[in-house]
Amino acid sequence: MASFVTEVLANSGKLEKEDLSSKISRLSRRVEEIKCEVCDMISKKYDEFLPSMQNSEDLMNQVNNISNDIDNLRTHIENEVQKDLHVAVTEFADLKQQLEKNTMVLSVLRVLQEFDTAIEDYHKSLLEKKYSLAAHNLQRAETGLKTLKARNGCELKILKAMNTELTIQKQNLLYHLGEEWRKLAVWKLPSPKEPSTLETFLKTELHLSSSASNGNGDNIPVLPSVLQAFSVLGELHSKIRLFSQVLLKYVLKPLITYPALQLILMEHPDQGTTLKFYLEETNLNHPSPVAVYQKVRTVLEQLHKNLFDIPLKHLSETDKSLTITLAEVLGELIWEEMCDCIIKECLVHSIPANSSQLEQYEEVIKDTEEFENNLKEMHFLKDCTTDLLKYARNVNSHFANKKCQDVIVAARNLMTSEIHNTVKLSPESKVTPPKLPVPKEKMNVEKVAKVSPKVIMNLENEHQLNAHTFSMPVCRISESVQKLMELAYQTLSEAANSTSHCAIQLFYTVRNIFQLFYDVVPTYHKENLQKLPQLAAIHHNNCMFIAHNLLTLGHQFKYHLPKPLCEGAATFVDLVPGFRRLGTECFLAQMRTQKAELLERLSTARNFSNLDDEGAYLAASKAVKQVLHHLKRLGKVWQDVLPVNIYCKAMGTLLNTAISEIIHKITTLEDISSEDGDILYSLCKTIVEEGPQVFTPLPDKNKKYQEEVPVYVQKWMAFKELMIVLQASLQEIVDRWADGKGPLAAEFSSSEVKSLIRALFQNTDRRAAALAKIK
Repeated sequence: MASFVTEVLANSGKLEKEDLSSKISRLSRRVEEIKCEVCDMISKKYDEFLPSMQNSEDLMNQVNNISNDIDNLRTHIENEVQKDLHVAVTEFADLKQQLEKNTMVLSVLRVLQEFDTAIEDYHKSLLEKKYSLAAHNLQRAETGLKTLKARNGCELKILKAMNTELTIQKQNLLYHLGEEWRKLAVWKLPSPKEPSTLETFLKTELHLSSSASNGNGDNIPVLPSVLQAFSVLGELHSKIRLFSQVLLKYVLKPLITYPALQLILMEHPDQGTTLKFYLEETNLNHPSPVAVYQKVRTVLEQLHKNLFDIPLKHLSETDKSLTITLAEVLGELIWEEMCDCIIKECLVHSIPANSSQLEQYEEVIKDTEEFENNLKEMHFLKDCTTDLLKYARNVNSHFANKKCQDVIVAARNLMTSEIHNTVKLSPESKVTPPKLPVPKEKMNVEKVAKVSPKVIMNLENEHQLNAHTFSMPVCRISESVQKLMELAYQTLSEAANSTSHCAIQLFYTVRNIFQLFYDVVPTYHKENLQKLPQLAAIHHNNCMFIAHNLLTLGHQFKYHLPKPLCEGAATFVDLVPGFRRLGTECFLAQMRTQKAELLERLSTARNFSNLDDEGAYLAASKAVKQVLHHLKRLGKVWQDVLPVNIYCKAMGTLLNTAISEIIHKITTLEDISSEDGDILYSLCKTIVEEGPQVFTPLPDKNKKYQEEVPVYVQKWMAFKELMIVLQASLQEIVDRWADGKGPLAAEFSSSEVKSLIRALFQNTDRRAAALAKIK
C-alpha cells in the first residue's frame, strides 16, 4: 500500500509514476557500487600499483552523472516537502539523511579524484623540471590527504597507501632539488681533519651558477624554480642555513681574519663564477677595515649576481602574501656573526692609539657606512642602523676603552718586570711634562697678575731657594718605575687633548695605575723583597719617587682637564701617604731581618766571657769579624742605591744594634780579668776602627762621615767610654764619673758602672771607696 505522502504527491501531480523512495534506494545502491569501485581502484593504484587510468576516467564520468542526478533529486525533494512539510516530516527526514550520507561519500570520492590528479600533475611537472609547480602539486595532494584524515569512517588501508605514496614522492622531489642545488653551488673544501691554518684555506673553492642543463645541452635558468620548490616544501631555510655556515667558516671569516688572504674571481661564460684564494705578502698583523670591506663586498656581490637575487613568496602572520629575496634570508643568517667577526678581528685593532689620530678615523666611519649601504642595495641587510656602524661611530668611547686597557696592561707589565734593573737619579732628573696649550683660565689669571717689574723686585727676598730644594736626592730607582711614571704623564697628556668623557676616563685610569702598583708589586715581588736587601732598598726608593711625583702630578694637568677635574678633583695627593708607608714598611722589615742576622752572629761569641781560653777568644773574635763583614757587605749593596742620608741612618742603626748588644754582654759580665779586659779592648778597638768605614764606600769621603758617626750611632760614645773603662784604673773611672756629671755618667747608669767595677777589680777597700762614689 502506497504511503500517505505518496498519495498526496500523486494527487497534486508532482510525482507521476515512480515512487520517490524507490528512486533514492536505487541511487544509494548505485553510490555504494561506485564507492566500492573507486576504493578498489585507489587501493590497486597506490597500494598494489596496477595501471588503471582508463577505469579511473570511466568511474569519474559515472560519479559526475550520479552527482547531477543527486542535485536534481535534492531540488525536487525540497520543493515538494516545503508544500506539505507537516505531513511528510518523518519520511522526508529519513530520505534526506540517506541523501546526505550519499553526498558525504561523493565528496570523499571527489577528494580522491583531486589527490590522484595532483599526483599525476606532479609527475608531469617533475619530468619537465618545473620544480616549483611539482612542489605545489605535492602540496595539493597533501592538502587532500589531510582532508580525508580529518573525516571519520574513511578506510585506513587507503589512507596508509596514499600517505606512503605522498612521502615517497616528496623525498624524490627533495632528492632532485638537492642535486640541482649542488650543481648551482659547488664547494671544494679542505679536509675537516686538517687544522684551521692560513694554508688550509687556500684549498677552498666555490663555483656559482644560476643555470643547469636540461639534458639536450641547453642551459636553462632553474634556480628560481628550485628555490621556490624548497620554500614550498619548507626546506629552504635549513638549506640556506647550511650554506651560510660553510660560507662563514671557509670564506668570510678567513678573509676578515687574515690580511694576507686575498680573493680571486674566475668568470666562465655560460658556466658561472669560481671564487679562489691566494696569499699576498704583508706585514700587517690585523687587516684594515677598508680591505676587509672590499673583500667581503666582492664575495656578496658574486653571490647576489649568481645565486641570491631571487624573489620568494612567503605568507605573513596575517596570511597576506609577501615577496622577499633569497639575499634577505642569507643576510639574516650571516650578518650577526660576520659583524661580530669584523668588530673583533678588524675594527677593534683599527682604533687609534692616540688622540691625534682620531680625525683620521673618520675615513673608517665613512667606509663602514658605504659598506652597509652596498649590502642594503643587494638586500643582504635591512634598512636599519647596525651594530657595525654604531661601533665605528662610537670611536671616542672605544678609543678611551682601548687606551685605558693598553695603559693598564703596559703598567702591569712594568710592575711585574725585574726590579733590579735601575737608573740613577740626580738632582736634575725629573719627568718633563709635555707642552700643553695654555688654558683660558690660566691666561686670565696671568693677565691679572701682570704688575710692574720693579714691584716684583721689591717683593722678592734677597735669599733665593736652591734650585734643587724640592728635587729627589741622588739614588737609584727601577727603570720600570721610571717608565711607569712616564706612562702616567703620557696618558694624562692624551686626556688633556681628548673629549670630556675620554679625559675623565683616562685620568681615573692613571689613578688606577698607582693603586694597582700599591697592590701588585708588594705581592708579586714579596719573596725577593724579603730575602734581598738591595731590592728592598730599590723598592723603598721607587715608592718615594712615585710619592714625590704624585705631589704635583695633578696640579700640572689641572687646567687642561674638563669639569669636575679642573675644579679640584684632579689630584693624586691622597695617594702620597700610602706610597710613603709602603716603601717605609718594606725597608723597615728588611732592617729587622738584618738586625736579627747581626744578633745571631753575636750570639756565637759565648757572651765574651773567659776570653783567656783560646776557644772562647776565637769564638768572640770570629763573631766580631762576621758582624763587621756583614755590615760592609750590606754597605756595598746599599751604597749606590739609597740616598746618602737614608743610607747613613740605616747603617748607623745596624751598627748601633751590634755595639749595643756588645755593651750589654760586657756590662753583664761578673768577672773580667786583666787579660780578658785587654782582649775585650782589642775587640772593641777593631769595631771602632772598621765600623765607621761602612758609612760610605768612597775613600775620599770616609773622613767626613766618620766624624759624624755619633750622629747616626746612638751608642757610639757609650762604646768608646766602655773601651776607656776596660783600660782605666779605679781613680780614672771615678774621675770620668765626676759625681754623675762626667762623660761616663752621660752614657751609663750608676748600676752599670758599679757592675763593671766589680767585674774588673778585686774586692778591696779601694774598690769599696770607689763604688761609694758612684751614685
